[in-house]
Amino acid sequence: MVQGASSLITLHGVLLDVLGVGVIILGKSGIGKTECALDLVMHGHRLVADDLIQIEKESDGTLSGVSHGRGRHRMEIRGLGIIDIEKLFGISAICDKRQIDLVIELVEQDEGIKDRMGLEEETYTVMDVAIARKRIPVRTGKNLAAIIEVAARDFLLKKRGYYAAREFERELLEDLKKG
Repeated sequence: MVQGASSLITLHGVLLDVLGVGVIILGKSGIGKTECALDLVMHGHRLVADDLIQIEKESDGTLSGVSHGRGRHRMEIRGLGIIDIEKLFGISAICDKRQIDLVIELVEQDEGIKDRMGLEEETYTVMDVAIARKRIPVRTGKNLAAIIEVAARDFLLKKRGYYAAREFERELLEDLKKG
């Protein structure tokens, strides 16, 4: 849910820097956004904001996010309470501000994902800016952190013009033409 004026809004989710890609993790309360973000931090990625992200539209039309107030560099882990990421993991585990490049939406397993190949490019719009979006179904035992890291790597490849799903489709069509 997005709140606020047109120049600054607040979004409920987690913002991280994953391999230089600003990734927002969204999903309903209790789905595992923060736990997934903690796993990513433990693998060397950087936390920008947990729970409430303040988003600003920059003069170049991009969006940047920062932590909301007192929650800066802190996470609430159910069962543990509030933890301080900077104190636990050091300065390299945090980032004060990050451009937003990719939205990962964690969804229930039964919210079927129609495009299993990844040919359809989905977006999530914030402040009239379309951001690339991936919907990831959640289930017990699934390594969401690894999937999000791969999504960030795939985003970087797409920025360079390489789309694995399109390449796979092209190869399949060539094979079909050959018989």
